[in-house]
Amino acid sequence: MTTNDATTATTTTTAEYAPEHSPRLNWAKLAPDVYKAMIRLDAAAQQGLDPKLRELVKIRASQLNHCAFCLDMHTKDALAAGESVERVVQLSAWDESRHFYTEKELAALELTEAVTVLTDGFVPDEVYERAAKHFEEAELAQLIAAITVINAWNRFGVTCRLVPGHYQAGQHK
Repeated sequence: MTTNDATTATTTTTAEYAPEHSPRLNWAKLAPDVYKAMIRLDAAAQQGLDPKLRELVKIRASQLNHCAFCLDMHTKDALAAGESVERVVQLSAWDESRHFYTEKELAALELTEAVTVLTDGFVPDEVYERAAKHFEEAELAQLIAAITVINAWNRFGVTCRLVPGHYQAGQHK
């Protein structure tokens, strides 16, 4: 190896990333009563649900809705709650990675997809019944509420082009 080759091999290069986009609209500031109501609704929907399960559901819905802001937030919150990187990474392919999740989590993820992607039709009876086998009625009601609320947050995030990458775990608790 020549001296020139050695210098080239040890020189580090920095990647140049695409510029960060700006949000379209600060809806929370412009519609503060709606934002405050969403915060209260979100807090109510979270009651009685396991924090890790709740974050898995929020991540999966956010993946389906392409909400980068919510993906950033809930991935960080899941990891802070003790969720493993491996399970978070596999979540986008959970149906092929079933062995990473409990039957209860699988039922919740399946229900999350059915509720989130309503353009495919109604929530199938078998999906609902599978979830009902793993959740007490009150817990199932909370799960449905949590899925519904994250879908609403996703719509605000995607429509207003909220910018991911700046959230710190637990910031909005």
